[in-house]
This record gives sequence, structure tokens and C-alpha cells, in this order.
Amino acid sequence: MNELEHEEQYYRCIAALVALLAGCVWIAALSLSLSEPETGSGEMSASAILLDRGSSLFPLTIQNAMWLLFAVGLGEAWTRLRRAKQEARQPRAGILPDDEAAMYRAKDLVPVYRNLVQSGRGRNFRLQRVALRVVQQFQISKSIDQANSLMNSSLELVQHEIELKYSMLRYIVWLIPTTGFIGTIVGIALALAAAGDLPALDNSTQVQAWFGEVTASLGVAFNTTLLALLMAAILVFLLHVAQGKEEGALNDAGQYCLDRLINRLYEE
Repeated sequence: MNELEHEEQYYRCIAALVALLAGCVWIAALSLSLSEPETGSGEMSASAILLDRGSSLFPLTIQNAMWLLFAVGLGEAWTRLRRAKQEARQPRAGILPDDEAAMYRAKDLVPVYRNLVQSGRGRNFRLQRVALRVVQQFQISKSIDQANSLMNSSLELVQHEIELKYSMLRYIVWLIPTTGFIGTIVGIALALAAAGDLPALDNSTQVQAWFGEVTASLGVAFNTTLLALLMAAILVFLLHVAQGKEEGALNDAGQYCLDRLINRLYEE
């Protein structure tokens, strides 16, 4: 693992911890700002939808668990967007000259190779890694076709690397709706249990309380799914934005290597 990957892992851990803390603060803020629904009233208030505030298990509710998962997902998305922004800046880093008339023989690439090797942390970016492989291959083989083939293979490997970077975010996107569906099953089970304890029908107060308990349990069933789907929709959008930016940066890197390096190579 290179220096840049170590830095990325560090920022992922920091982002996850900060996201969990922010999630706890968000839950606390919602708990303080939203009023608790009346027990057995069947009222579907914002606190019931977002937090299941009226539950006897609060704050250990399914909604709160989903908020924490959502926060971690936001932290992962931020990490990927940060890396995408870094990679997008690399074609402007000036690793190759701007001279449109420049042509490179194998020996002409020695300064380019030295610049890439001595660039420290910068050589760990994807553009520099691909360019370094192309330069090495051409210096060894003196073949433009082999250098171009290696560049294409390297870009495919980097594309696969990008896909792997999103495995955790994809898992969270899957886990949140799954947690919501678990809440649905729990809510329906509670509603069925309450429905079996039917009071005397001539006692309107008990019937009203029983009906409120049943509807509150059904509310848990639907609220968890609704909240989970909204969270997943936001995370999927951020996932596609971040991955699109990273893949766009990779396409720019491939175009840069093709225009500034492959098309300027000269076989002696």
C-alpha cells in the first residue's frame, strides 16, 4: 500500500468516526426539537417517523440505527469525492511538457521518468502510475504498440480498483433498506400481537387505546421502510456522483497519456 493509500485509509477512519459523532448529535438534536407523541394515540408525528420517539426502547430504535448507518455512508461518500477531486487535478500537474511538437525517443524519456520517480507522494496518483509504467515499457521494449497495450491494461486495472473502493458504500446502501425491512417485520409482528388482545367492544376508551396501539405498531412498520428508502436514495445519488467523478478523472488521465505520451513516442 503506497503513501496515498495510507492517507486515504486514515481519512476514511476519521470520516467514519466524525460521521458517527455527527449522527449521534443529529439524533440528539431531533430528540430535543421534536415532541414525543402520546402513548397509544396512534399519532404519526415527525418524531415517530424519524426516531420512533414513542417507543419504550428509545433511543435504541431501528430509525436511530439507520441514522448512524446513513452518517457513515455520508462519510464514505465524502472520502470518495475528496479522492476524485485530487485525481481530477493531476492532468494539470505538468508531468509532461505542453509542447505540441515534442517527440520522445526512449532516451528522451529519461528526464520524464526521473521526474515521475522523484515526485514523492505525487507518483502514487493514478495518472502518474500509468504514465510511469508506459515510460518504463517504452524504454525497455522501444515499441509503441507494447507501450499502448500496457497503458490500456493499466487503465483497466485502475478501473477495477475504483470499483473495489466503493464496496463499503454499496454495502451500506444495501444495509439501510434491509434494516428498514427488518423494522417493517418487527412493526407488523407487534401490530399482530396487539390485534390479538382485543378489549371489550362496549368500552370505547379501551377500544380507542387498543386501536392506537395497533396503528402505532403499523406506523413503525411503514416508517422504517419509508425512512430507509429515502436514505438509500440519497446515498445512491452520492455514490453515482462520486464514482462518475473518479471515472471521469480516470478517462482524463487516459486521454492525457494518449495525447501527451503515446502519440509523441518515436521508435528509432
